[in-house]
Amino acid sequence: MHGVKAMVLVLAVVLAGTVTAAKAENGKLTVELNKFENDASGGCRAFFLFRNQTGKTFEEFEMSLAILDAAGVIDRLLTIDAAPIPVARTTLKLFEIPKIECAAISEVLLHDIAACRPQNGEAMDCFPILELRSLTSASLVQ
Repeated sequence: MHGVKAMVLVLAVVLAGTVTAAKAENGKLTVELNKFENDASGGCRAFFLFRNQTGKTFEEFEMSLAILDAAGVIDRLLTIDAAPIPVARTTLKLFEIPKIECAAISEVLLHDIAACRPQNGEAMDCFPILELRSLTSASLVQ
């Protein structure tokens, strides 16, 4: 009887670990535009949070962004390298958007991911695992 209980307990632990690993492998990489701050040169500093629940560390992650002004017109294209993005962590990255004040930005469009590669892995399409959100006055969309 004790052997059966022990075997059931071991099976339950193994299944719980499998479910947790599966959730991590199917998890999202959340990119959050958390804050804008005007800088001294008349540009805007963007604070991005990356919440990586994918089960993978990304050693390459480069985003191509279109910055739209208050009228909704593309003001500029900006490529930012956010790597590395460690697994199961939230990381903060700051990026400068030159020559436009934060209040003049209405939207940030993620129109391409130029590089996305997990550590020791092949390049992949990261769009399906992304979740975007913004806590600023500008929306972050794809």
